[in-house]
Amino acid sequence: MNAPDEREPLTTRTSLYDHALRQLHTAPDGRPPGRGFPLPDTARSERASKSAPPGVDPSKSDTPSGPAAPAPASPAATPAPVASFAESKETAHRLLAPLLSDPDAERAAERVHRALRGQGLREQPVRAAVARLPLEDPAAALALARRLVRHGTTAAAVGVGIGLLARLGEAEDVPHLGVLGLLRGFVRPVVEALDGLDRPVAALLWLGAHVREGEPRALVDALTRQDDPGVRRLLLEVPVERRTMGAECARRISEAVRLADLLRSDPVDPRLLAQAGRLLVMMAGPYDSQVEILAHRDAVTLYEEVIARAASLPPDLDHRTVLASLALELHSGASVLLDWPTGRREALLDALGALPATRERASVHEGDPARHGSADDRRRHRWVRQTVRRVFGAPPRTGRLRVEGTVRDPAYLEPVETRLLIGGRPLVPEHFGKGPARPPGELLAGGGLRATAEAREVLLAEAWCTEGCCGALYVTIRREGDEVVWSDWRRSLGTRPSLGEERFDALAYDAEIERAEADRGWEWPAAATARLVEEGLRARPDLLTRWDLRKDWTGADFRDPEANTLSFTYWPGLAEGRRDRDGPWLQFVWTLPADGTPPAERAAAVLHRLATEDPKGYAQVTGGSAEYALELGYPWPETTERR
Repeated sequence: MNAPDEREPLTTRTSLYDHALRQLHTAPDGRPPGRGFPLPDTARSERASKSAPPGVDPSKSDTPSGPAAPAPASPAATPAPVASFAESKETAHRLLAPLLSDPDAERAAERVHRALRGQGLREQPVRAAVARLPLEDPAAALALARRLVRHGTTAAAVGVGIGLLARLGEAEDVPHLGVLGLLRGFVRPVVEALDGLDRPVAALLWLGAHVREGEPRALVDALTRQDDPGVRRLLLEVPVERRTMGAECARRISEAVRLADLLRSDPVDPRLLAQAGRLLVMMAGPYDSQVEILAHRDAVTLYEEVIARAASLPPDLDHRTVLASLALELHSGASVLLDWPTGRREALLDALGALPATRERASVHEGDPARHGSADDRRRHRWVRQTVRRVFGAPPRTGRLRVEGTVRDPAYLEPVETRLLIGGRPLVPEHFGKGPARPPGELLAGGGLRATAEAREVLLAEAWCTEGCCGALYVTIRREGDEVVWSDWRRSLGTRPSLGEERFDALAYDAEIERAEADRGWEWPAAATARLVEEGLRARPDLLTRWDLRKDWTGADFRDPEANTLSFTYWPGLAEGRRDRDGPWLQFVWTLPADGTPPAERAAAVLHRLATEDPKGYAQVTGGSAEYALELGYPWPETTERR
């Protein structure tokens, strides 16, 4: 990104903006280290300054003619205690609000520096306060923001300027923000500000801070050099897969390279079309802190450009998988929630369904996929066939509630999710957005969504990073006469989603839940085996408790979806009802590699072995502690191999 040539006079200390420019010009490879260029020592030293005497407002001028220059922090100053988030936010709001209408931007900027000095305020809540400050004179506030961004000498003051530019900034502010974004701790607020001004620049800054090596790094360097031929070539080499890329990275790459424009300028390159499709599919994934496809302003255009040209894709396995994935997302995924013109999404789905590369019988390996390619290829062939049938072959359903067990492209190694659509709109991405709905084996098994007269709370979705980190979505389900009611929505971290009661015709509701419970169209052999084992253990819990074991989970192995894993915890005394909750325990995992056995036979063999042999003799210790393992007489995994 290019910095502006003009430079205003420096204040008594070097501004953070000039500091960033100097660091950039002297960097050996012309780019900042992983976390950004370090701030100068003085950037946060104001926290250690003595607070103003009682009764003195540090935001006021010392003389009628203007403020005194900021004094350097005294080495003997007593550090102010760091305030809590709420205290920081309230204090920042109180101190800064009166300063935004000052017509003298230089004076107002000095008063901001003075107001924040020695308050012990954290920068994130200060930015949160700035986002909500009243703007009685937007022009004065904008002038102040520019003065702070270009001449501010402390992280707190510059952060105020960045926050104001997020609300008021214009095109001329983009280069200055881009330079500040190279500094440690400023990437996130600068990217948030740039997202409203210049998405490609924001995306490039984000990628520069988060991508450090490999093909994505080479792409970022080519974008920084404005090497258009290099960008085109390197974009095609970026591996779009869960091991190396998340949903936000896919979105930022699309924005940085202006993917929609690339498709329009080179409409016949099948490699570019396929890569654009892969990025779209990755963006639509549910495993991130937000639903990234909904944050992409060009998502609708990208779908239209890719599908309009998709007939040029050769019908090989990779391209068929991309097209089936796009169809699945337009059918029931978060992409349904994009701002579609009336009927446009349905028309694109119809267009996908009409493509020879999408239709089931178009595959060059049609017949028995088990005879062709690697195990991964066979798995993806099977998935394409299942997905095409489910999206284009299933009869339409007219009820308000739709429940679908869903598996995305097996190459992404993602768990199954239960998609819940109310009135055609996917519930979880619209009202939670931090992770997928629970899988059918957890949400539907044992009547998890069935409604009775007794109200009960149901966990619908959990954050991708676990409930304890970013929460979960719950609803209370009850039956009232001839209706089923979903109400009392909550997120486990305390906030409530903006949802009222949802009422369904009870007969239609029961029919949909029964259909979903019986639906096995999403299953592959290992998933079917896991379900049958789960059902067997639910019917006979003594198969594990007799060995002092409690089941943790049963499923397909995350690293190898054709294998099965059973996890259980060993609690001595559990079988006799005298488990010591403070005593030693161990977690075991039993992995069963794929062997081609039909699911019913494989599940029966698993249950038989659990009934006749203590699993602790053939499973591997994976949790607990080395001390517990020693006490209970089992080898810790660092000193043993799987038996």
